[in-house]
Amino acid sequence: MAVEEKELDEQIKEEVDSGDADTKAADAETVEDAAAGAEEVEAAEDNAGAGDKKEKKKSFLGKDKKEKTNKLQEKVDELEDRVKRQMAEFDNFRKRSEKEKSAMFETGAKSVVEKMLPVVDNFERGLAGLSEEEMKQPFAEGMNMVYKQLMTELEKLDVKPIAAVGCEFNPELHNAVMQVESEEYESGIIAQELQKGYTYRDSVVRHSMVAVVQ
Repeated sequence: MAVEEKELDEQIKEEVDSGDADTKAADAETVEDAAAGAEEVEAAEDNAGAGDKKEKKKSFLGKDKKEKTNKLQEKVDELEDRVKRQMAEFDNFRKRSEKEKSAMFETGAKSVVEKMLPVVDNFERGLAGLSEEEMKQPFAEGMNMVYKQLMTELEKLDVKPIAAVGCEFNPELHNAVMQVESEEYESGIIAQELQKGYTYRDSVVRHSMVAVVQ
């Protein structure tokens, strides 16, 4: 009876020791799992922190690059605007120079034409004073040829005589020096031309001296 009790005590002790071992192993495994979990949490936090830092750095670099791009574009726009304004100024200068050159040429040509008109007047007076027989003489024929050549060249330069007799008086073209009575023309119509007037490219070089019907 004593032997059986002793064996029973030893069996109970072994089971208790075995249970303690299992408990210790379970506790150790739990501790290891907890440590591993803590390490995973810490690693996750580190990764999250690194990701935030990376995102912040990326955002900062992107913002800095965008600012540099905007500044560069502003500089390009400023230079383009300056070039456009300079080109516009040059184009205005060119047009103004051409206009001034044309005006100077017009003034010079008009002055030359005006000085040639008395020569034309003398040719016309000389030819008008000749009789029909005298007009057949070589000298008169030569004068007439020179006169026609002179008028042809003036016409090529766009110099034209102003129409007068039978036309309505126009103060922009005609200079009335006297009034006359006429059965042929109505009042305000030019009845006589005393000196022929001329235009150069639609600009009056010399007004016609006329007599107007009163």
